[in-house]
Amino acid sequence: MLKVWGRNTSANVQKVMWAIGELGLACERIDIGGPFGKNREPSYLAINPNGLVPTLEEDGFYLWESNAIVRYLAQKFGAGTLDPADPWARAVAGQWMDWQLTVAGPAIFPVFWGLVRTPPDKRDHKAIDAGKAKTIEAMAILNGQLMKTAFVAGDAFSCGDIPIGVIAHRFVALVPDRPAMNGIDRWYAALCERPSFRADIVDIPLV
Repeated sequence: MLKVWGRNTSANVQKVMWAIGELGLACERIDIGGPFGKNREPSYLAINPNGLVPTLEEDGFYLWESNAIVRYLAQKFGAGTLDPADPWARAVAGQWMDWQLTVAGPAIFPVFWGLVRTPPDKRDHKAIDAGKAKTIEAMAILNGQLMKTAFVAGDAFSCGDIPIGVIAHRFVALVPDRPAMNGIDRWYAALCERPSFRADIVDIPLV
């Protein structure tokens, strides 16, 4: 059985748990990191030298970095579905997974950190507002894609939707004054109809 090391409030852990839920796989999740600590202990650093979460364990095989884990699960257990059969669709799914790491994730980080992790009297509102502006700019790019296709890689849900779907949930929650983005609104509503997205993302509080 799969094991995932990481707390369920971590966006990166949420990506992995959502993928596992979509694939219907049995999994044990172990709380670690954040308030649970233990991620700097030698036993954990032996399997993940970064000391971050998540880490996937499968029959003595360990894999870290959330998007790499999502790709691995999709390729091994979701060939033709979560991992698109069409090579172009697969490439586009990977493109949006990388874009989440390089563009959308960094843009929203100061917003999340400022509004969720920082006490009100210590917030840097200039940094939060700048992060909101960058996030809106980034998500406008995603909206352009979703005005053309139902999901990020085409007509079908794929692994490409998972990393950016987690960011989209935070975008919806933390940037209520965003401009109209009909593509994202429609897509996000479709994600909310997926049981695994609700269980592993929507129903988990932002902390």
